[in-house]
Amino acid sequence: MQKMISELKNLDKDTYKIMKCGLLFSTFVALISVAVLFCYIFLGINFLYYLGITLIEMSFSFAVEFIVCGIVVDFIRKKRI
Repeated sequence: MQKMISELKNLDKDTYKIMKCGLLFSTFVALISVAVLFCYIFLGINFLYYLGITLIEMSFSFAVEFIVCGIVVDFIRKKRI
């Protein structure tokens, strides 16, 4: 666990910047999904429920992908593979 934390602290600047932008994008998608789910609560349209749930799943997937891909790209750049 400590090795993983140390790897995250030693990320390349460009990789860190891309990961940060990706996580901000994921947060934005999550906020949109929360807004859609609030609309579902007030309007009761089933389509909005499924849309909100799908958007929240996408935002979590994007966040995980940006973190994992950022770590892998940083590892490849440092090892010159």
